[in-house]
Amino acid sequence: MATVTSHGAAKVVTGSCHLLAIEHGPRILIDCGMFQGPEEDRNYCAFGFEPSEIDYLLITHAHLDHVGRIPKLVKEGFNGVIYATEATRDIAEIILLDSAKIMKEDFETNYRKAQRKGKEDDVREPLYDEDDVEAAFDLTWEYPEYDNTMIIIQESLKVTYRNAGHILGAAFIEITYKEDSVEQTIVFSGDIGNDKNLVMENLAKCPYANYLYIESTYGDRNHKDLDASIVEFKRVIIDTLRDWGNVLIPSFAVERTQEILIILKEMYERKELPHCKIFLDSPMATRATEVYNNYSDLLSKKCQDYKKRDGTVFDFESLIYTPDVEGSRAINEVDTRAIIIAGSGMCTGGRIIHHFKNRLWNPKNAVIFVGYQAIGTLGRHIVDGARWVKIFNEDILIKASVHTINGFSAHADQEGIIKWISQMEDLYRIYLIHGEEDKQTILRSVIENALDKKAHIVENEEVIYLG
Repeated sequence: MATVTSHGAAKVVTGSCHLLAIEHGPRILIDCGMFQGPEEDRNYCAFGFEPSEIDYLLITHAHLDHVGRIPKLVKEGFNGVIYATEATRDIAEIILLDSAKIMKEDFETNYRKAQRKGKEDDVREPLYDEDDVEAAFDLTWEYPEYDNTMIIIQESLKVTYRNAGHILGAAFIEITYKEDSVEQTIVFSGDIGNDKNLVMENLAKCPYANYLYIESTYGDRNHKDLDASIVEFKRVIIDTLRDWGNVLIPSFAVERTQEILIILKEMYERKELPHCKIFLDSPMATRATEVYNNYSDLLSKKCQDYKKRDGTVFDFESLIYTPDVEGSRAINEVDTRAIIIAGSGMCTGGRIIHHFKNRLWNPKNAVIFVGYQAIGTLGRHIVDGARWVKIFNEDILIKASVHTINGFSAHADQEGIIKWISQMEDLYRIYLIHGEEDKQTILRSVIENALDKKAHIVENEEVIYLG
């Protein structure tokens, strides 16, 4: 009998990693993501399975919490075939190389501090380095397309990738396998998007599943209306620029940055945008934007129309890329009417910190948070109303206005999840993963009441028997 064991993203949001073991058949890993936030120490623990015994790795999408431990997996013996859309592969390479770079920098900083205390042995080595990342991309990769055509991996194993509408290249995966002459289909959602997305096409329908492993990140709520969020975003931009201030936008490099660029480009073309300079001050976001532009055929109709007309999806006259350090520093010379988009999205590092130091104290300026700020991050501290922050050992007074706009989300909300599940035929059992337990409890109740389906909240390392 086939089994699924979740080695991550069980009662937590991050660390997605699920092992499907088919009796007398292959062992298939779906995602191998990094734990983030309070769970990050788990990245250094053993996987709970032998990496060398995994035959196939199927990747849903390239967010770090779905791909971040792949170099560790390879380092510890995985040598199988990796399946992912081609766009996912390109985004994953950017994200994993950046992850290796950050871990190296953090190690070097912590090691220097430990040397001064004589405690060098207490400093943990990076999980992996750039060579380990490159080793993962030297393996055999296969590239399914969103063509709704089954890929025959083995005689009794077929896989279909369908558009998840989440980030570029994201897919939910249908795995059809045969045991004792009985064919079963299990679907792993990865992260599924909502139907109001400025950049991506909408989530595809999943017509059929016997078993469903579904994300539950926002299973307890519905999102704020996107149109209202765009109106609020534009108002802050326009009011701040008209007052000769500057706008700081901490933004995630993949998807959120591209959404912000599309809004600003539209404002520019409609002449809603006061004269200003817009800086994309993030090497990682710049590289990701190039990849999005290269795969414009996977984007929304609006993005495809821009590409046909302009030869580029995102570029326009006011937009300036600053991939090098010198360009980033030069932004400091712009006193007024600058929009600065920089990482990291939760202000845990990156160039946004430097811009905060230089501009948070000015009441003419504004900070717009367009993504979730986790507890314990600098971004959350500011959102929660801090009057002061310490940046590079200097106390900075926050006089800039702070705005949190919550309507931008690449995840389906409760209503979207229920709608998507309701379209599936022959669905026997639903398993909730990739969410916090209190939110999963709410979603489970809604699924059982609205759909009359049984839903189970998966425990970490729990073995689920299918059939």
